[in-house]
Amino acid sequence: MTTTPRLLLAVGLAAVAAASHAAAPILDCEPRGKARPVCGFQSPEDLAALPGGAAILVSEYGGMLGEKPGDVALLVLASDERRVLFRGGDASGEPVAGWGDPACPGPPGAAFGPHGIDVAVRPDGKLALAVVQHGGRQSIELFELLGAGSEWKVAWRGCVVVPEDVWPNDVVWLPDGSLVVSSMMPLSQGLETMMHGKPDPGFALRWRAGEGFREIPGTRGPLANGVEVSPDGKKLYLNLTRADEVRRIDLATGRVEANAKVQGPDNSTWAPDGRLLVASIRAMGSEDFAVCNPLPHGACPLPFAIVAVDVGAMQGRDLYVGNGPPMGAGTVGLQVGRELFVGSFTGDRVLRVPLEGD
Repeated sequence: MTTTPRLLLAVGLAAVAAASHAAAPILDCEPRGKARPVCGFQSPEDLAALPGGAAILVSEYGGMLGEKPGDVALLVLASDERRVLFRGGDASGEPVAGWGDPACPGPPGAAFGPHGIDVAVRPDGKLALAVVQHGGRQSIELFELLGAGSEWKVAWRGCVVVPEDVWPNDVVWLPDGSLVVSSMMPLSQGLETMMHGKPDPGFALRWRAGEGFREIPGTRGPLANGVEVSPDGKKLYLNLTRADEVRRIDLATGRVEANAKVQGPDNSTWAPDGRLLVASIRAMGSEDFAVCNPLPHGACPLPFAIVAVDVGAMQGRDLYVGNGPPMGAGTVGLQVGRELFVGSFTGDRVLRVPLEGD
């Protein structure tokens, strides 16, 4: 069967030989029990928290090859309002010194297509947003976040263009202002290899100002996907989708310390209690994915879970399981207060789920 690039590369998953139980897309935007969809988004593949807990950032994905432009949007929690914070072509001017690579060729154009995102406070105290994007170039775009509460804006400050043959998926800030970026597989191997072959392993890279990119030892594996770091910046948590593995790596030595088994891990975020929330896709047959491609409206029905991983023991358990309406194919779970927000690589919605004692 034919599968388009956007579907294949949305979450860094390859179709595997498994029994397929394809279901129809979810077309209504109605809650089911306590799970409530907020519709009107474009493929909200990744989410990030903002200070104050009144709003979250949404990365509106457009494909691993920049097939479709997307926005960085704001979801205002009190009203479910969607606001566009950045669209390709919004920025002009030169990169700001101290933000990214001085060789950055300028702001992203109209083809801007975001993917993985991360928010952190820089060493200079400024709140910063890093965005993997695929439109026009494979790069990490850097923004300053300005505002408070539910009122935010972003200002483009610079970029880092990734090395040739790197296929970036996710990004995370380190406390010193450097970046860790995952590369799923070599870009040159292309879609057919991802779908029908055995691509070379992916890995993670670290970028430092003045040094550029260097591969992080201990990160090679099949389809490197979501990345997170410990609050002290000493440990890297790397999701390897095809290996069903979350790997803990000492950044100073590259030593693989432990791993947790999580089926089809995608993006990760930190929960307030220190557990790592990992999105787990639980159906990967070709027919399952076909019903989600293309899907500008409605939701993909693929079963998923948000798994809470104890990073000391490297053991996980399901925090939330999605096995049908109102949304499937969760690629990120973000906890804000006592509520879980779930995004997806396809469709038009973010899911809101109140959390009880767990």
